[in-house]
Amino acid sequence: MPGKMVQCLKNVGTANPLVLIDEIDKLGRGHAGDPASALLELLDPEQNANFLDHYLDVPIDLSKVLFVCTANVVDNIPNPLLDRMEVIAIAGYIADEKMHIARDYLEKTAQETCGVKPEQVEVTDAALLGLIENYCREAGVRNLQKHIEKIYRKIALRLVREGSSNEFVISGEVVQPAEAKAEVDETDQHAAPNETATESSVQTSDQPKDPKDATETEKLKETETTKAVEKVLVDASNLADFVGKPVFHAERIYDQTPVGVVMGLAWTAMGGSTLYIETTEVEQGEGKGALHVTGQLGDVMKESAQIAHTLARTILLEKEPDNPFFANTKLHLHVPAGATPKDGPSAGCTMITSMLSLAMKMPVRKDLAMTGEVTLTGKILPIGGVKEKTIAARRSEVKTIIFPSANKRDYDELAPNVREGLDVHFVDDYSQIFNLAFDNNTGN
Repeated sequence: MPGKMVQCLKNVGTANPLVLIDEIDKLGRGHAGDPASALLELLDPEQNANFLDHYLDVPIDLSKVLFVCTANVVDNIPNPLLDRMEVIAIAGYIADEKMHIARDYLEKTAQETCGVKPEQVEVTDAALLGLIENYCREAGVRNLQKHIEKIYRKIALRLVREGSSNEFVISGEVVQPAEAKAEVDETDQHAAPNETATESSVQTSDQPKDPKDATETEKLKETETTKAVEKVLVDASNLADFVGKPVFHAERIYDQTPVGVVMGLAWTAMGGSTLYIETTEVEQGEGKGALHVTGQLGDVMKESAQIAHTLARTILLEKEPDNPFFANTKLHLHVPAGATPKDGPSAGCTMITSMLSLAMKMPVRKDLAMTGEVTLTGKILPIGGVKEKTIAARRSEVKTIIFPSANKRDYDELAPNVREGLDVHFVDDYSQIFNLAFDNNTGN
């Protein structure tokens, strides 16, 4: 059979379609061949004008086709393939955006799918916000959609169970349940033929003669219908009854950051998160200065910890020349959570601050978070994920953030509602971070 690309052109019937290649970072390689090599010929603008389909064995011009590829992690795309692409980074949704998407689209779709009417259920803003913050912190809304559908499925089941002993309302008509209808049929079968006239007279007498009585009867039926179908309220207090226990908990481990603990900021495929750096003393003695690190740190992060240890010793000699803390103390640096692998250089400035806090016995401001790669000379280098890290800081009630100066342009591009209420400082050298972290300890 012809290849997928030829079949695509055949289906659309045009020479310049838009072709979407989803999850290109999930390409595999096996004994049957390497898909990346085939895509290289397909996506290269210098080669795809004479793309050869092996089944038809004729060249096909694909130079007019617009290819759009999606990926969660750019690092997993082969470099030769990535060189032929223009990368457009799309940040994840913030909580406000997820709220609007849920209200305008996800809820309506779930209602139609589950057969639940809008007047039968009310999901409060508090419940929706709790769902976003405690269950669905991913960058997109796929998991949020699953949870909303789960809520409406349980509501539909509850409405059906409650309606088994009440009347159902379908298109304005009152329909009796199956059990009640069966009982009526049995009664009719056992009724004597001579009772027909009596029943007819009774039915005639039940009919209201006065139009006013008819109106009152309709109102009574509406009242009974309203009682039969009660609105289900989903609030923050009963959200766990529909979706279970919260998956995520508060990222702020410490209400009051102790000595040797500093809050950093991290960025993953799931979005931004806070990252605490904890440092404590293990052993003291002349000449026993050393550093031990734990927390499933990658090679880059381990090197960053060594750089932080060296620079912290230099800074302490400048600030407190008579303090031999680093020369005579074995330190243990840990990054929670221990089961989560971590890597990257952006926690360098946080590690230095944590070590200096322990050496000088000075706690860091509790409303402060920082991120930035640091060099041996104390220069602060840029980092990635500014938007995600800012959102994570807001979620943890951080008021002051320290970013590298090179990231000021990235921060200025953020929406006003993301930047609102934050005091952000942009630094080039670690000396600026030292002044911000330790000179204003009154906040503790």
